[in-house]
Amino acid sequence: MKIDLRRFVVVAAIVLAPAVAAAQSAADNRADADRLEAALHVGTGSVVCEIGAGSGEISMLMAQAVGPSGHVYSNDLNADRRAEIAQAAAQASLANVTVIEGAPAMSNIAAGTCDALFMRNVYHHFADPASMNASLYQALKPGSRIAIIDFPPRGTESVDPKGRADEAHHGVSSGSVVRELRAAGFAEVSASSLPRGTFIVVGMRPR
Repeated sequence: MKIDLRRFVVVAAIVLAPAVAAAQSAADNRADADRLEAALHVGTGSVVCEIGAGSGEISMLMAQAVGPSGHVYSNDLNADRRAEIAQAAAQASLANVTVIEGAPAMSNIAAGTCDALFMRNVYHHFADPASMNASLYQALKPGSRIAIIDFPPRGTESVDPKGRADEAHHGVSSGSVVRELRAAGFAEVSASSLPRGTFIVVGMRPR
């Protein structure tokens, strides 16, 4: 019997992928948004930036949290996802959302823009975390916070960051994220476990 190896690999990837790789529910999005608001000290009037926002579910929740006097910059590499973010903001009548084209190793957010910056299940895709973290550091105002939600690989972590998004090493450890943020100059960096096999790392750009 002939086996279609390509189909086998795809099925295996689906079966073995971390649970967090599945699409988040509305309840998951709300829970993560609440965690991020608390960790980042987000409130009315805050300027919040999301990296790799996907379809923008959490960006929309943040836009509601900061109110008309605040602003959300929502960044993604993919043009289709950026269109979805813009459409979601328009449908929700949220005029305080700006969509920004992302880049592999820089945020494309102007220096000193963000009171808070976050990403979810994105950090492990950074092939050059040192360059990206330097860009994120510059995007934050002094004294502002960064939060990263991500998941560890089921097996071994890739030694080279370029391999963290590969099927065999999919994910990144909280220890690597903490170490790399500290190397970029972030202070008060700490990690905590979250439900669904994820973690959150929070740091601050020193004043």
